[in-house]
Amino acid sequence: MARIFDFVRKLPGLRPRGTSLDILEKNNIFCAKLDQNSPLDSYTYTVVDTELTGLSARKEEIVSLGAVRIQGLSIRPGDSFSALVRPSIALPKTSTLIHRITPGAIAQAPPLAEVLPKFIDFCSGTLIIGHNVGLDMAFINRACKKYFGQPMVNPCLDTMRMAMLWREQQLTNHYDRFNLKVSYSLTDLAKEMELPAFTAHTALGDALQTAYLFLYLTKKIAGHGSWTLKKLHQAGQSWRWYF
Repeated sequence: MARIFDFVRKLPGLRPRGTSLDILEKNNIFCAKLDQNSPLDSYTYTVVDTELTGLSARKEEIVSLGAVRIQGLSIRPGDSFSALVRPSIALPKTSTLIHRITPGAIAQAPPLAEVLPKFIDFCSGTLIIGHNVGLDMAFINRACKKYFGQPMVNPCLDTMRMAMLWREQQLTNHYDRFNLKVSYSLTDLAKEMELPAFTAHTALGDALQTAYLFLYLTKKIAGHGSWTLKKLHQAGQSWRWYF
């Protein structure tokens, strides 16, 4: 796990106009020195979500970014980030049907090269949370490598995997493991846990939904004990930490 926090050496890259590598470098240095033994409520988290043209991180692109802050294990809805992004490829009709972002809605939106530095600044020095966060970070870090020559190395917590861990802890009968009706979609988990509902498949709406899910699962998994980031990670050894 220590390798997750190794500082990633700066590589040559393209810089968006009017920006520098300073924000990303400072963020990565901070993450490299992060103390994993502090209580969970001592960290600042950024809950992120992306809306995409498709699911292939190799050829599809981001059309919207949303994020909200958690501090002291409390959501700060006023401290949020939301932006539409104009992709360089045509917006497929299938993706519009999912997130309802139309070609007209993004026609005048800035390209990712202009949005990304602001997003990095918003996430700087925080832990990142997402639902199936590996997919979001695959797209974000492909762009970071393209424009800055290095990825964001913020440790990430995946609420989908936290939900799996929570269910494992609650198993009472062995056959429950093979219940094919179990769903780990963000919407279904929010309904099951009776959380406030937000508009699905909007980047900021899904980020807020994930934030509530994270706090719910953290309370259920950690209880009222003084859990550390390291202990939470050790509780789910099957998790992957993305960078």
